[in-house]
Amino acid sequence: MSDIHVNAAFDSGNIEVLSVEGATARLSIPKDNHSEFYQWFHFRVSGAAGRELTLKIVDLNGSAYPGGWTDYDACVSEDREYWGRAPSTFDKDEDGGTLTIRYTPAGDLAWFAYFAPYSMERHHDLIAEAAACEGVGYRCLGTTLDGQPLDCLEMGQGETQVWLYARQHPGETMAEWWMEGALECLTDPADPVARVLRSKCRLHIVPNCNPDGSRRGHLRTNAVGTNLNREWAAPSAEKSPEVLAIRNAMDKTGVHFAMDVHGDEAIAANFIAGFEGIPSWTEELGAKYARYRSILERRSPDFQTALGYPVAAPAKANLSMSTNQLAERFGACSMTLEMPFKDNADLPDPAQGWSPERCKLLARDCLASLAEWLEDDRG
Repeated sequence: MSDIHVNAAFDSGNIEVLSVEGATARLSIPKDNHSEFYQWFHFRVSGAAGRELTLKIVDLNGSAYPGGWTDYDACVSEDREYWGRAPSTFDKDEDGGTLTIRYTPAGDLAWFAYFAPYSMERHHDLIAEAAACEGVGYRCLGTTLDGQPLDCLEMGQGETQVWLYARQHPGETMAEWWMEGALECLTDPADPVARVLRSKCRLHIVPNCNPDGSRRGHLRTNAVGTNLNREWAAPSAEKSPEVLAIRNAMDKTGVHFAMDVHGDEAIAANFIAGFEGIPSWTEELGAKYARYRSILERRSPDFQTALGYPVAAPAKANLSMSTNQLAERFGACSMTLEMPFKDNADLPDPAQGWSPERCKLLARDCLASLAEWLEDDRG
């Protein structure tokens, strides 16, 4: 039989074909441009109908997060709408660390990705649909190094300044699926959570902070290899115009509450990281953060507080990261939401793992928690 064909020459595509023999391919993941980071893959296979594919992605011991490959199943779709999981195994001793994906498509085409992709075309559809809703304003905060617009949606008449922003790390596509769910909630005139938030808050929403990395198929950096979430102390037009534009806009509005939406490669859970360790830490601000986290844990079975990142020591927080910078700069209750690339081990779904659908549901729980947090806030 003929060889399968592997291709990644499309929006957010990323793979290098080393060899193909029949229905077996040996592949590797290119690094982000001007960077050592690599982990995101997205490619399609054709000539696959009814054949068991064996796809081997090699040299993964040197990837950004090798711990992300253990107990991980690759995402797969045949219609690019529903994303399931293909059985995958990782052998650290094979060919520099090899993920072997096995899958038998029903049709001739199948797409594989590290997580369900969120294309720039879908991003533009999201922006257009939300901006057309009553009471929603649009503004372009600036342009990226590749010349793409940095989109911001604004809504609400309240005094509390809320910033929601996502996908500083472009390969963490679950972050923009979360944003889609958040915007569906916030633009629904009948949704009670949206009505409360829009009455009490002025919301500023940046669904994709890193359009260049997204289109290029990067894991973690922008067009010139900059990790945007290490630029918030001193962003520059040359290296990080995205952060510079967003932070300048925040300086004009102020920030009371902020959520930076991400994905984590290794931890099979949803969790939040805070701003412990900032020089201006107060128990009052820390209590606000703890209360929000507690509300979300009560509201969402998909959220937990047992697992997460180590807490920074007093006055040792990294102020180049957005959550710490915003808490220090504005006295904001700021936080980083992390979702898994794998699954929520506490509530697993063997068919899809952590999925776009669950990202969107978690977004509404986060917004409902914010509405309750504002109701109880006495600060």
